[in-house]
Amino acid sequence: MQLAKPRFDIGLATNNLEAMLRFWREDVGASFDHLLPIRRGMDQYRHDLMGSVLKINHMIDPLPETSPSGYRELLIAREGLTEVRRLVDPDGNRVSLVPAGEEGVIQIGVRLIVRDLAAGRRFYADALGLAEDKLRGAVSFRAGEGVVILDQADDAPLDAPFEGGGWRYITFQVFSVDSEHAHVLAHGGREAMAPVTLGKTARISMVKDPSGNWIEISQRASITGSLEPR
Repeated sequence: MQLAKPRFDIGLATNNLEAMLRFWREDVGASFDHLLPIRRGMDQYRHDLMGSVLKINHMIDPLPETSPSGYRELLIAREGLTEVRRLVDPDGNRVSLVPAGEEGVIQIGVRLIVRDLAAGRRFYADALGLAEDKLRGAVSFRAGEGVVILDQADDAPLDAPFEGGGWRYITFQVFSVDSEHAHVLAHGGREAMAPVTLGKTARISMVKDPSGNWIEISQRASITGSLEPR
């Protein structure tokens, strides 16, 4: 995968807007960037995390009671920390502030549980083309400055729906959604949404890893300068 931005973004969904904004801004220190209306009943509050975007998707209608995704924890590197500071946001999402370099995290990282570690490893290496880090026996992949850490768990969710609370997806910014999407499908990924252009903002698609975790591929005009399929 040819990244247009050397890091990934992460998105969550909530009905609990005010408490969530207060936590992420005050307790974590995420900087509010802008509000992006997505559709009627859904607004995205975009926050900066060391160059990554934390997408707090506020849903007006009650979120369905669905199983959580495999995305279990966000790790954020902090200079000057000497030990891990574990936090939980008002919706129960786990976030850890970690000393820079802890578990290979120098910017942000996401911890992901999967049923089949070998299949997950092949997907992130072959379908997404990420470089594997050899670190303390962990299975982790470098996405620019970010890191994706895979843990095997027999009870990891399978095909959790996109709709639901908590961590739901990560986003990679690329130069060509169409070619990257096709590459993922040709190397074992599953299509969740074919490429589509969203006005003048972005061209996006959705794919799933072997456990059914959602991954957004985005060709954003503000980064690439063009939304034309390539």
